[in-house]
Amino acid sequence: MALNYPRKLDLALTPTPLQLLERASSQWGRGHRLWIKRDDLTGCALSGNKVRKLEFIAAHAIDNGYDTLITCGGLQSNHARATALVGAQLGLDVHLLLRGEEPLEREGNLLLDHLAGATVSCYPASQYFSEIDELFAQWQNEYAARGHKALAIPTGGSDGIGAWGYIAACEELVQDFKQAHIERAHIITASGSGGTQAGLTLGASLHQLPATVWGVNVCDDEQYFLDKVAADASDWQLRYPGVPQVELHTRVIDGYVGAGYGVASAEVFELISRLAALEGVILDPVYTGKAFAGMVAEIALGRFDDCQDIVFMHTGGIFGVFPQREGFRS
Repeated sequence: MALNYPRKLDLALTPTPLQLLERASSQWGRGHRLWIKRDDLTGCALSGNKVRKLEFIAAHAIDNGYDTLITCGGLQSNHARATALVGAQLGLDVHLLLRGEEPLEREGNLLLDHLAGATVSCYPASQYFSEIDELFAQWQNEYAARGHKALAIPTGGSDGIGAWGYIAACEELVQDFKQAHIERAHIITASGSGGTQAGLTLGASLHQLPATVWGVNVCDDEQYFLDKVAADASDWQLRYPGVPQVELHTRVIDGYVGAGYGVASAEVFELISRLAALEGVILDPVYTGKAFAGMVAEIALGRFDDCQDIVFMHTGGIFGVFPQREGFRS
């Protein structure tokens, strides 16, 4: 389907490879072919799924006269790190509103936030969750008083603008499927802010990608993500009135959050280690590790038995491995 995309900036290294995981297929596939879409390779420091969204968000910011980007997330937010680096590349100021107390030693994504020159404000979780909208408004007003125009970007860059990133990625996947001779597949992605899942769900329909998209939630619950994907899709249609109407089929695989967001079990750390040794692919304990674990468990339960091919979206997150190195000690 021909779509009139809004302008984007070329920030990501795309197309990313689709690779067959031969040894992982033998280990966990139960007759399925396991593939991995390497969106962890969209850049070096600027890696992961967030860059695809920021290509459209940053273009929107520049085209509408914004000189400052404000966004939010956890202390080790991949999206915050990507936004900080994009801002540095484009000469835009970046202000990050992060959840948690800033540690004495900076590492992982937080270290990169500071290296990229972002302003970082940390808030206790209780204040962050109850006041995040007010904090955005406060800082936008503060920048306006200084003569600047600040764009508020939601968690994960997940809104109607960011959705274009993975709508466009589905065009890539159409070509990937043809080259790999994949007739039909299940696509599995980690879902933390819902934006990647929303874009993939929309894009699969718009581009007639022969795939069923599943989000493995790494926080909240199934209903939250059913609502969030619907909200992002609605925002997309409101912002771009000429886009086609899409009947959403949102699918969530619940039950693999574990003890909570950012908290991985020993089994997840073990799985990350095994995949790294088998295939040289590094997952992270917050997003992709939990999603891959959920996929492996659901393969064993027979959820995907209606087709041979399963595509795992590697959404990045390698810098989140280092702050959780204690989990790998065993």
